[in-house]
Amino acid sequence: MTKNLYISSLLDVYGDFLGEKARKLTECYYNEDLSLSEIAENEGITRQGVRDQIKRAEAQLLELEEKCGYCKKFSHLKELSEKYSSGDKNAISDILDIINDL
Repeated sequence: MTKNLYISSLLDVYGDFLGEKARKLTECYYNEDLSLSEIAENEGITRQGVRDQIKRAEAQLLELEEKCGYCKKFSHLKELSEKYSSGDKNAISDILDIINDL
């Protein structure tokens, strides 16, 4: 998964743990595809200020994923679901293991 999609996924799962401003700036950058300069102009802050907040938010999101692993588990569930749908009936036990671990 590319970094942009990965961070966007992390935002979906853990975004509420970020401060309001950090979440908004990070969403603008990753989900709305705005440049740092565009965000800075819209928010009335410097480009460097935007970059710093986004980098801190990225670090927080990555740390949360490292501790909790929900995005990784969800991705694995999707893979197993596809296997199960393709006829691999053994995948169901792995699916249940992940669900029970949540």
